[in-house]
Amino acid sequence: MKKIVSTVLKVSGGAAIGFINGFFGGGGGMLCVPLLEKVLKTETKKAHATAIMIILPISIASAIAYIFNGYADWGATAISSVGVTAGGAVGALLLNKLKSVWVGVVFAVIMIAAGVKLLF
Repeated sequence: MKKIVSTVLKVSGGAAIGFINGFFGGGGGMLCVPLLEKVLKTETKKAHATAIMIILPISIASAIAYIFNGYADWGATAISSVGVTAGGAVGALLLNKLKSVWVGVVFAVIMIAAGVKLLF
């Protein structure tokens, strides 16, 4: 029974994350990390790394839909890809160096800042 509940949580949580990422064009990780940590009891660093792996196929599926609907800005994509790739590599290296508590603090601060920015 416990395995069934876990599977249902993973599938329904995945559906919610996919919807958020597809609807907003990103942001699924902000929902994925807390789901993994709080609901599925995944260790902090593993939750962040797993969220990245989960977001990859969601992002590909969303990108395909956006491209077919004519919403892709290829110039911005090309320029941003350089920074995103470098930033992702640095972030992954820092994840290995920081203690889990600091990873959680940085994540919380970024989530709060994003929420405040959306309000104003």
